Amino acid sequence: MIFRQLFDQESSTWTYLMAARPGGQALLIDPVIETAERDLALVQELGLTLACTLETHVHADHLTAGYRLKQLCGSRIAGPAHDRLHCRDVWVEDGVPFQVGAVTLLPLFTPGHTATHYSYLQQQGDTPRVFTGDALLIDACGRTDFQGGDAAALYRSVHMRLFTLPDDTLIYPGHDYEGRRVSTIRQEKDRNPRLGGNRPLEEFVNLMDGLELPYPKRMDLAVPANELCGDCPAEVPADFIGYCESLRQG
Repeated sequence: MIFRQLFDQESSTWTYLMAARPGGQALLIDPVIETAERDLALVQELGLTLACTLETHVHADHLTAGYRLKQLCGSRIAGPAHDRLHCRDVWVEDGVPFQVGAVTLLPLFTPGHTATHYSYLQQQGDTPRVFTGDALLIDACGRTDFQGGDAAALYRSVHMRLFTLPDDTLIYPGHDYEGRRVSTIRQEKDRNPRLGGNRPLEEFVNLMDGLELPYPKRMDLAVPANELCGDCPAEVPADFIGYCESLRQG
């Protein structure tokens, strides 16, 4: 199995590259538009063909590279069926295995950060992996105050879908802001300050409701652009006109 963990410094986003074998088809989970060319160069350097990009959710802090990579190499765009985005080529559904080449992922519907958020479980190999997007981070979790977010729903997603996985399952999050790469289900159950240690649902909801987090600086562009799979919309917020022009030229 070929596996690489790739980082975007600006948004602190982790992107994941997977392929079953050299020369095979590759998959990128949650690619970022600013690093599209870097990631594609690595795919080609490894002798792989990028067959598909896969989203955990519609991001509010960065633009996906799905559309850009499709333009560059013809890769398909996949993401949660709940989003019903017509720019996607493949809609993944809860519990229905998703396969790219010989890589198989099991989609898990894990709403709460957003109303349509998915995680992806890979059970190939000796140790299972789960790609949790923003639902479960290392010692944290995604915010729940926009895009249909719901703290109670996130609590249930984590406790009923993720924390029921085997304790040694490796957690690969969508973001980390302190340079950390991986955790385990056991570690997060034990010590996650928001969701671990058997914290009651009511306490978690109160905690999330009181965070008072700042408005994401790219949200007014990122959400409508990501609903187009990373293509800037026709009506661009004034603050982002130059940014979109640079993307179109790049």
